[in-house]
Amino acid sequence: MNSIKLNDILKLENLNNTKIRFNLMFGGNWNPIEMFKNNEMETILGGHYWNYDKKKSYKSGQITVGFIRIKNNENLWLLFHIGKVTKDLNLQNAVGYEYETLTEYEKYFGRIIVRFKNKSQNMVRKATSVIDDCEIAQILPDIFDNDIFPGYDKVNISWKELSRVITKDTWKTALRNQKGVYLITDTSNGKMYVGSAYGDEMILNRWKSYVKIGNGGNKELKNLEFDHIKEHFRFSILDIFKSTTENETIIERESWWKETLLSRKFGYNAN
Repeated sequence: MNSIKLNDILKLENLNNTKIRFNLMFGGNWNPIEMFKNNEMETILGGHYWNYDKKKSYKSGQITVGFIRIKNNENLWLLFHIGKVTKDLNLQNAVGYEYETLTEYEKYFGRIIVRFKNKSQNMVRKATSVIDDCEIAQILPDIFDNDIFPGYDKVNISWKELSRVITKDTWKTALRNQKGVYLITDTSNGKMYVGSAYGDEMILNRWKSYVKIGNGGNKELKNLEFDHIKEHFRFSILDIFKSTTENETIIERESWWKETLLSRKFGYNAN
């Protein structure tokens, strides 16, 4: 079966005046796909129109096509922007251009996923050199939202991610049906907090409280500012148990994890 190419859909006419940018990250900690889901478009677009110190990304008048990589799959990229450079600001190590969004393509933003293996370290490419290698993997019926529950052993999310996914049906179903022991890690200092969930709605109910008030009612966490929690807390799951499991079993495992991770001595557990 013949594959469908990106330009079969976009029908860009002047490929000689078009560049495609495959946006990954800045400084090792910039995750554009999460920013896209959080609607942080100003930051993502700043990265797309960024100049480094030795080479300009674009020229005035050029068309730019922007992709961001879908997490955990290096060959799948989400289209998020097509624009035109209206002014070169002559800035290095900064956002280097003014631009206008080409509104005729907006219906595709966040919906076209292409399969492309980038064999170059250069993330800004001439369209003529790569566009035929961009195959349509999927056209989504709505804006990209990859918030399907990944499995209990793969949960490792920031507070901001938690505040978003806690409203998703697959996450709510998974978290309300399991008792368990969970881990909160403060990325600013490495301190950990081990908690357990065995009441109504189990893990879901506990984690909803962290989204709502930050500290979840926990003694040591009450000493932290909510903004600190939003910025630095990550959530994962250590153990899960069926809803019929005796609560004493959950409490015993919680205590075991506290001892193992030394979260009483070096972390945020007070007991």
